[in-house]
Amino acid sequence: MGREDQRQAMRHLRESLIEQLEALYRDAFDRISEQELGEGAIARLTQLLLRSREAAITPLQEEIEAPLITRAPDSP
Repeated sequence: MGREDQRQAMRHLRESLIEQLEALYRDAFDRISEQELGEGAIARLTQLLLRSREAAITPLQEEIEAPLITRAPDSP
């Protein structure tokens, strides 16, 4: 597998992981909303989940969006 093929495979894998994580968090938010919890408890749990989601997904997205540097710039 060539270098470009490997990069594409890694990008696809990261995108797939993001989709799976998004689905997992959607399900978790749905389950929370179905519970007979007080507003305060729901708010705290939702905030924790949002922080967890951000910590899980952001590094994957940043890696996908990172500029690709293949060689050093030409020196004068």
